Amino acid sequence: MTPGNGRVRRYQLNTRGRDFAVGDIHGHFGRLEVALAAVKFSPEKDRLFSVGDLVDRGPESADVLNWLERPWFHAICGNHELLTWRRAIGNPIPDVDHCLHGGEWLDACAGDVRERIAVCLSALPLAIEVETPGGLVGMVHADFPYDDWQAIHGATFSPDDEDACLWSVDRYRMQYSQPVRNVRAVVHGHMTLRKPTQLGNVYYIDTGGWQDAGGFTLLDLHTLKVWPR
Repeated sequence: MTPGNGRVRRYQLNTRGRDFAVGDIHGHFGRLEVALAAVKFSPEKDRLFSVGDLVDRGPESADVLNWLERPWFHAICGNHELLTWRRAIGNPIPDVDHCLHGGEWLDACAGDVRERIAVCLSALPLAIEVETPGGLVGMVHADFPYDDWQAIHGATFSPDDEDACLWSVDRYRMQYSQPVRNVRAVVHGHMTLRKPTQLGNVYYIDTGGWQDAGGFTLLDLHTLKVWPR
């Protein structure tokens, strides 16, 4: 990883193995392990990038601490990470009831665990950039409000823009297929879909792996092919 501006973390080309992105996990890390085994994921060579929403709704949300310690696992902040760490420090997001959105698990965590969760989740970047053989791939959780990826590095990138990255579904709702410039692809979660979907060079990969009727989609960032095929 190379340092960014605090908003973005950049990862250099993986020359030893593969890079995968996965959609929302929502406390179902056991199911994720099954999906990784199906693609013969190698912790010694491969890397896994989460597009956010690691926690809430599922029974293994507290396991997020163990996963974030794994050297091959990297994640961005989703709206559920924001809801979690803000409530963990006693400053919940106004007008959003975390418990009604699957956050009850946090109440069962001891005080020191809640503190660790707050520290780890609040440190997650808004965006990740991964160098691939075909060019740079960007990731933000929900949406990207510009047609130029370089906007995320700009001084005028506002708190409203950050909120859009965490919560918005505008691009998908409008089926806006204009490609994002200066990036090979942009990868999102947040929108739970029956199958992975592409609009221009924007990929939506949350296919409900946290739901009984869904499954995890793994996007190979080197080839931009999805698993399972």
